[in-house]
Amino acid sequence: MTEANRIQNNPERSDWWAIYTRHQHEKTIAESLSGNGFEVFLPLYQTVRQWKDRKKHLALPLFPCYVFLRCQAERRAHILSTPGVHSIVMAGGYPAAIPDDDIEAIRRAVNSALKVEPHPFLRRGDWVRIRSGPLANIEGILIRRKGSYRLILSAEVLQKSLAVEVDALSVEPLARRPEAPRFSTTQARSGLGEHLTWS
Repeated sequence: MTEANRIQNNPERSDWWAIYTRHQHEKTIAESLSGNGFEVFLPLYQTVRQWKDRKKHLALPLFPCYVFLRCQAERRAHILSTPGVHSIVMAGGYPAAIPDDDIEAIRRAVNSALKVEPHPFLRRGDWVRIRSGPLANIEGILIRRKGSYRLILSAEVLQKSLAVEVDALSVEPLARRPEAPRFSTTQARSGLGEHLTWS
C-alpha cells in the first residue's frame, strides 16, 4: 500500500512528522504548536559555551531547525500557517512518517542521565542492542571515540544522528539492520523550505 493510500484509507491516522523551522526558532515554534493542541517533541542536549568573561550552560536542539510532532494529515495547513515553520519534511509527495520506535529511542536517550550530543549522520557500523540500563533494548550503531563507546541513533528522514555514551559491556551485537530507503535533500522553490525526495 502506498503512502497516499494509507492516508486516504485512514484519514485519522496520527504519525510523527518532522517540521523544518526557521533557524533558532525551534523552541518558540514547539511552544506554539503545543499550545495549539499538537503533541510536540523537541529533543535538547546540554552544552557549555565559553564567552570572554564567563561560561554559559545552554540547552540546544539536537537537530537544529527541526521539531517533531504527531499529527493527522488534515491538520497540515494549520502547521504550515504557524509563524517560523518553513515546511513539513516530505517523502514521495507526502509527509514522511517517522517510526514511533525512533522517536522513543531519542526520547529515552535525552531523558536519561547519559551524555547526549549531535553526531554526523551514520548509516553503517556495528549494529548493537543495549542489554541493561536506562536505554535497555534500544538498538543503534556502536562506535569508539577517545577511549569511550557511543551509541549512534539516527533519524533517517532527517539524515541526522545523535550520540549517547554507553558502557561497552552493556551491549550485544546484532545482525546488520536492513538498509533503509535512501533520501536525497532538495530545496523546494515554493517558499515552503526543505523537502525530501526519493533518490
